[in-house]
Amino acid sequence: MSSRPARQSWLALAATGAVALLALTGCAQQSAPNDDADARAVPAADLPAPFDGEPVEVALVQQSGAGDYFTAWTAGAQAQASAANIDLTVYDARNDNAKHASDLEQAIASAPDAIIVDHGQTDTIEHLVHEAVDAGIPVIVYDLALEDTEGVLVTSQSDASMAQGVLDQLIDDVGEGANVGLVSAEGFAPLDRRKAVWDEFVTEHELNELFFTGEVTESTATDNIPLVDAALKQNPEVQAIFAPYDEIAKGVVQAVIQNNLQDSVKVYGIDISNADIEVMIAEDSPWVATSATDPAAIGAAVVRTLALSLAGELDETEVQFPAVTVTRDFLLENDIQNVAALREAEPTLLLDDVVVAEWLPAISQ
Repeated sequence: MSSRPARQSWLALAATGAVALLALTGCAQQSAPNDDADARAVPAADLPAPFDGEPVEVALVQQSGAGDYFTAWTAGAQAQASAANIDLTVYDARNDNAKHASDLEQAIASAPDAIIVDHGQTDTIEHLVHEAVDAGIPVIVYDLALEDTEGVLVTSQSDASMAQGVLDQLIDDVGEGANVGLVSAEGFAPLDRRKAVWDEFVTEHELNELFFTGEVTESTATDNIPLVDAALKQNPEVQAIFAPYDEIAKGVVQAVIQNNLQDSVKVYGIDISNADIEVMIAEDSPWVATSATDPAAIGAAVVRTLALSLAGELDETEVQFPAVTVTRDFLLENDIQNVAALREAEPTLLLDDVVVAEWLPAISQ
């Protein structure tokens, strides 16, 4: 488990505000070119095989494309795909695990040149991942827990460092033995990894966990408000709440404010976007810290990882993307109101030196 990066002193990776937002429903062919990406792309004739001819057909099979994080992630993936001569077909299951499985079956049947699987439930998706591999289709997964990774290119956020960074801040703020609550959901790989770190912190710092509630739905922020409201009414003495997904954190913030507890309850999240920054810098906001990667940069980096692999230029079979932490104080002190300002403050948030090549520069917006 790594500690907070040296430069994390209150910087964070953020969702892009410059990318065009994608409204994804069902399976949608990304037919419109990304003009900005095209302007910076290497001409197809100068790309290595298999990118030097007709567009490479890639299916992106997502458990969900909803919410600020996934919208930006998908936009970053599309921008990078356009620059790399990849024709990206997006399947969005909208948090329906059965549909996620049927989408992957449909993608396999279409025989693309490669498949990206974004998140998912192990029990409904893993056997299909291996079915695709057995069919000779290269597969890369992002934040999907697999029991058997043979033949699969695995990418993920550093969920342990994300949780570590923001929970270190929680301890700095409220101290050992504090009354705390967890709002999350089980069965989602990144949330499960973050909860493992949480459980260690609870034990190591003798925290008093008063409640564990929460769920991930198509309307995660809204649906968590009544759950947290009930937990707060039963446990008004809680001092800090860990909400390890920004959509959950937004619901927690609303519930805290509804109960007029913003002066006594601090919220610690994971992920960041323009909308998240707006919530964090609002007057009297209880959301005091978050830890994140830049979703647009991550989506682009996943596509680059696949591209390098298809070109025979990637030795690794597992790639992990780093995260850093940001506080509300940092945002206010530096008058940061959107992710563009964060990127200006820290250009490395674009991951422009991660899984890149001369023919494959980082493009996420």
